[in-house]
Amino acid sequence: MRGTDSIRESAQALRCTYIRDNIDSFLEEAALEEYGVAEAIDVLFARELETRRANTIRRNTMAARFPYRMDFASFETGHLSPEVRREVVEDRANVVLVGNPGVGKTALAVACGHAACAEGMRVMFASVPNLVTEIKEAMSLNELTRYKRNFERYDLVILDDLGYCSFSKECGEVLFNLLSNRNQKGSMAITTNLTFDRWAEVFKDEVLTAAIVDRIGHKAHVVDMTGESYRVIETERWLKESWKEDSAT
Repeated sequence: MRGTDSIRESAQALRCTYIRDNIDSFLEEAALEEYGVAEAIDVLFARELETRRANTIRRNTMAARFPYRMDFASFETGHLSPEVRREVVEDRANVVLVGNPGVGKTALAVACGHAACAEGMRVMFASVPNLVTEIKEAMSLNELTRYKRNFERYDLVILDDLGYCSFSKECGEVLFNLLSNRNQKGSMAITTNLTFDRWAEVFKDEVLTAAIVDRIGHKAHVVDMTGESYRVIETERWLKESWKEDSAT
């Protein structure tokens, strides 16, 4: 008679980690709960699928390289306009988030990324300055083709802080190629402090800038988050609470 050791070996070969690690305790549970054969098999495979889903989410979240943890439940929306809350927080649309520093563009983009990972999507988060550095390194190592191929395999690419550094025309052309391919290969979200009419300050080429804006604007909702800095609001709140504590003592 085939025993649990044999089941574990088969589970290992099939990469069924839940079954491999829990078959003994599960059989005890099945006997205690008096599961029928069909019910036991159904419960066992449901838990295996849930384990695989959780492992996929964990791997995708780690691979995305988010700067911190943020989800929609934790994201502060009180300082956002109703339009922004509807378009991004509720609809979870693909977006270009435009606004002054401190309004939560990066935090909202990260929340979108975590939500995508929870749906089993492959996500890449990168600040634009770091992305430019990676492009330059790929060019110097003659590995640009492989870099482009890797860039295209993500379901969602989040580019943070477009506008805080400019780059050469050659890098701009590479970035244009990368972003253009997102129209066919996947989605993207971009945070920036510059409105579209100022993007030439970054790309240093009017024609190239117009082409990039055309590609991005065609496939994404453009959301104006300009407003009072959330960091300023938090500082004012902290100062008020500190003043109350000092007054109480």
